[in-house]
Amino acid sequence: MEHLTISIPVELKKKMDLLRVINWSEVAREAFIKRVELTEGYERFNEIVSKSKLTEKDALELAKELKKSMHEKLKKLYPSLK
Repeated sequence: MEHLTISIPVELKKKMDLLRVINWSEVAREAFIKRVELTEGYERFNEIVSKSKLTEKDALELAKELKKSMHEKLKKLYPSLK
């Protein structure tokens, strides 16, 4: 596994030092993984959207229909929803 050195504010380091039960390397590793996955997903999304022939109006209408459909499905699963 590779090693990475990061800089953090002194006050944050003091607070982290008080929380000895937390594996800060693991916290950082998970945060890095999530950020990479989000960035890759965003880049893929942009790639797909850039090829789309939908207008903004079409996209908004599609989103409205999807939202309504999901709401109806959730109402059936959870009758307490309104």
